[in-house]
Amino acid sequence: MAGGEITLDRIDVKILDLLQKDGRIPNTKLAEEVSLSPTAVLARVQRLTREGYILGYEARLNPDKLKAGFLVFVEVLLDRTTHNVFEEFKLAVQDRQEIMECHMMAGGFDYLLKTRHEDMAGYRAFAGRVLWQLPGIRETRTYAVMEEVKSSMWLDLTYAV
Repeated sequence: MAGGEITLDRIDVKILDLLQKDGRIPNTKLAEEVSLSPTAVLARVQRLTREGYILGYEARLNPDKLKAGFLVFVEVLLDRTTHNVFEEFKLAVQDRQEIMECHMMAGGFDYLLKTRHEDMAGYRAFAGRVLWQLPGIRETRTYAVMEEVKSSMWLDLTYAV
């Protein structure tokens, strides 16, 4: 146990795997799947949540039905790579619902953004109103997604134990 974290056993991993497939699985069904009592499973789920292995639960929504089917990735190059510029940029993207993900990158640009919009006109409006107004931006490169082949948040837990 390094840093006070729990050590996962095969039952913990099985619980995590089942929960990532169906976050609404009843505790009794979860207990049955891992061959433990509902009380023991609930205690494990609470511990896994407390220790940060489970970050939360959410519904997966259909972006096409909700006028957000146009997926765009944006490379962002900042004008300076100082701590203050990075911090200002990171704080600014937190407040923008259109920016689903923001990743600091190693390589030829500083950040990669994942954004969703109704269509190209929606993205253009976002770019002018939000994106190009973010602090420190020198340059952006836009990649509109033609087809979303795979989209998953599932983690491979094969080597978690």
